[in-house]
Amino acid sequence: MKVWGSVRVVACIPARYGSTRFIAKVLAKDTGKFLIQHTYERACAAKLVEKVIIATDDERVLAAAKSFGAEAVMTRAEHQSGTDRIAEAVAGMDVDIVVNLQADEPEIDPANIDYVARLLIDNPDYPMATLAADFERIEQAADPNIVKVIVSRCEGGTRDDGRRTIDEPGRAIYFSRWAIPYDRDAGGIGRIGQYKRHLGIYAYRKDFLLKITGLPQTPLEKTEKLEQLRAIENGFGILVGKVEHTCDGIDTAEQYVAFVKRCKES
Repeated sequence: MKVWGSVRVVACIPARYGSTRFIAKVLAKDTGKFLIQHTYERACAAKLVEKVIIATDDERVLAAAKSFGAEAVMTRAEHQSGTDRIAEAVAGMDVDIVVNLQADEPEIDPANIDYVARLLIDNPDYPMATLAADFERIEQAADPNIVKVIVSRCEGGTRDDGRRTIDEPGRAIYFSRWAIPYDRDAGGIGRIGQYKRHLGIYAYRKDFLLKITGLPQTPLEKTEKLEQLRAIENGFGILVGKVEHTCDGIDTAEQYVAFVKRCKES
């Protein structure tokens, strides 16, 4: 059992069978492995994670997970978000930090999973943490499908694995689908360095996870369709660490085809 000091870390992958743009994508298997199996194996490679759990609402996903040896649990079908689903999955577990990992990120860097967990281990005053990265192209800042984040401070530093130069973590001020900050002098979108891309991975302290999922949706959360705004609107701090962005999630069949091609070429 991996227990870091007295801190137990679990990664939980919420996995619905249904998907608006790509039905049953977590069970796509053109690489010879289920899509969710790729994500699960990346999570298992993280050094700080004690165990990895798949939380689903469908017997087909449950059966697939068990076929490749994953621990999986059934959760209620009516959950509105993956965060709600993992809260149910870990409610009875003896765990301190829960990492919420998206099922459709089969190329996520395991070091990023460790880093988001380490943010909470090293910063006991924060109940929640997430990651951000620089943009590669300025037009991405205008894409509402790519979430932007503004962070309170940004100072040069290095990550503890020594592999990347990054910024010191800071507190999230706001998340938006809009290009924030608005650059008045540029008439909207300014230089690319002003913008930070939010990555869809979170770490929660278990007690906070159960608390925040029990609160009602907030006005900004409903407007932007971004559940992390619930924490900000209720006055909770979100610690943001900066990493290199190395991959996109699989949202469409076209993105999956490209992923399969990368797998076969590697």
